[in-house]
Amino acid sequence: MNVLIIGASGLVGGNCLKHFSEQANVRVIGTYFSYQTGELSYFDTLNPENPENFDVDAFSPDVVVHCGALTHVDYCEANVEESYEKTVKSTINVIALCKKFNAKMVFISTDYVFDGEDGPYDEEAAVNPVSVYAKHKLDAERAVLKELPESIVIRITNVYGDEERKKNFVIRIVDQILEGQKLTLKLPVDQYATPVNAWDVARAIFLLITDSKSGIYNINSTDFVNRVELVEIILARFPEAEYEMEQLSTAELNQPAARPLMGGLINDKFMGEYPDFHFSTVNDYLDKFAN
Repeated sequence: MNVLIIGASGLVGGNCLKHFSEQANVRVIGTYFSYQTGELSYFDTLNPENPENFDVDAFSPDVVVHCGALTHVDYCEANVEESYEKTVKSTINVIALCKKFNAKMVFISTDYVFDGEDGPYDEEAAVNPVSVYAKHKLDAERAVLKELPESIVIRITNVYGDEERKKNFVIRIVDQILEGQKLTLKLPVDQYATPVNAWDVARAIFLLITDSKSGIYNINSTDFVNRVELVEIILARFPEAEYEMEQLSTAELNQPAARPLMGGLINDKFMGEYPDFHFSTVNDYLDKFAN
């Protein structure tokens, strides 16, 4: 099986690349657009004809995992055209790529497609995005499912884990503590979600691909916390950490883009099909940093 991972320099893409590369009878190529790590190949989803692009024709993928997107929610709110290009247009181009090779597509989406009035949500819940980023994610989801009915849409949120650039929220906090920095935090106490380790996401995706699954799947662990509670989990493991934490409402933070407050996901569908799958928790992940 030949697997092409687009956006493999990011959190989910990087973990997919690592996990898939460890499997028997799987050839994996990871690509990057703006940030190169390791031996990734260049590929511009906005310009599939770019002569600098990786030679997809020669690789002939059986599966394309599309992890690339513009994920800065507030930036998207102020840069609507760029958000559309990097989330919707890029996905449309990947769809065309998959059609060319008759490849299965995996698209990475988010719980932000919901309005956060009544979460956490299962796959059948009514969508109602409240930000530009979320609307474009939903547009991309719908394009994938319409054009490639056998594709897989993965909804995730608050993803954390090992990442070269250490951009995700959990590892940024841990890294600052380990470096002896004092934390100065202003956190929303009313934004709830279901954090998930990117390594678990990668393992789940590989199972779904291997078993020729299709449709929407929520991938999340058992933690259901707000941002303050998430940081408190981390701080409990590092009692020596210095910090100042201000607990605010989302309204007080005055963020440019609206957030789904009672967000998060329910993964009963996935667990019903894979009852022996074990999702790790934030505490499990923090074990690796124990003294």
